[in-house]
Amino acid sequence: MSPALPDGDDAPDDGALPGSVVAGADERAFGVYLHVPFCTVRCGYCDFNTYTSLELGGGASQASYADTALREVALAADVVARAGLPRREVSTVFVGGGTPTVLAADDLVRMLGGIRDAWGLADDVEVTTEANPDSVTPQSLAALAAGGFTRVSFGMQSAVPHVLATLERTHDPRRIPDVVRWARDGGLNVSLDLIYGTPGESLDDWRASLEAALDTGVDHVSAYALVVEQGTKMAVQVRRGELTLPDGDDQAAKYELADELLTAAGLHWYEVSNWSRTPQTVCRHNLAYWRGDDWWGIGPGAHSHVGGVRWWNVKHPRAYASRLEAGLSPAAGREVVDAEAATLERLMLHVRLSGGMPVDEVPAEHRTALAGLVADGLVDGRALLAERRVLLTLRGRLLADLVVRTLAGFGD
Repeated sequence: MSPALPDGDDAPDDGALPGSVVAGADERAFGVYLHVPFCTVRCGYCDFNTYTSLELGGGASQASYADTALREVALAADVVARAGLPRREVSTVFVGGGTPTVLAADDLVRMLGGIRDAWGLADDVEVTTEANPDSVTPQSLAALAAGGFTRVSFGMQSAVPHVLATLERTHDPRRIPDVVRWARDGGLNVSLDLIYGTPGESLDDWRASLEAALDTGVDHVSAYALVVEQGTKMAVQVRRGELTLPDGDDQAAKYELADELLTAAGLHWYEVSNWSRTPQTVCRHNLAYWRGDDWWGIGPGAHSHVGGVRWWNVKHPRAYASRLEAGLSPAAGREVVDAEAATLERLMLHVRLSGGMPVDEVPAEHRTALAGLVADGLVDGRALLAERRVLLTLRGRLLADLVVRTLAGFGD
């Protein structure tokens, strides 16, 4: 089961936003996240808000989903206008899931067209869709590119069959070079997503996956440590002793190997879990999250953030469709981020970026902790002294959560 929605205040049925969201809007980029909550198979480690046809049952369908999502786009455009926000073209669109490409390419293009009609797209807009390697064809990728998509992020996860089997991924790893080539031939930039730390994965297995990804010549790689969430099938397998999770040293060794191989191949880290060949091939949509820009989340369970107001939609596709059909906002709850929470969030996100964060963003009462973090090899001393920036070392990236807790005063 996917995680519960957060607690919060009731959201208004018409989706209206407070007047406070207007302040500083001209200085914030505006993006759109579009959630497609469908998969052909639920992987054992997945706790995302996604459903297979058997789980979903009646009352919601893939065939009608594009029309339902477009209702929310229309509602969103009305809410933005009523709030008095300045007109801002959409700078990034990210279609995630689930597996967005289980929908027809025409549906994905049609939803992008609705976003274009509502707000306009910037001339240099970045439009990404996630995809599984077995959910695309040369024709579907070409159709996405022709319809305005600029980027595809493939869930490769591993190149090793037994690791994919443990993750319950359905694709053949030999297909990866093909789908990368098809996407590039169609005019799309390509990212590959990898997961390390799967039970039973050796360091050599992980090396093989990294080398297979690099052999495609890809310009962007995301590498995430496996986190086994409560309520997933894999969590049950671990609890029963059927699977054994790796220890922290194993995870650290695999991260260090990823950084070594990716850097040697000309890709450079720009966020703790992301490497890009050039500044032009970073994921600008994710950077907008990390920098605190505005985005509207379309779809069941999607989260939005505009001007310090955060809200989240009802989770189930049937409930989501029913509210929109009744002319109501699908928002289930919302919160206004106060100054203290905003400071903490900036710290948590900015410190993970390769550019670091200004010392002034660290709460004044906790800046004395920086000397200890430098002494422990977690923060770059030269950048701190010469540039007044908090920049993680490689060791600091491995222990980024500890750095955040320290600078936020959680260890006091």
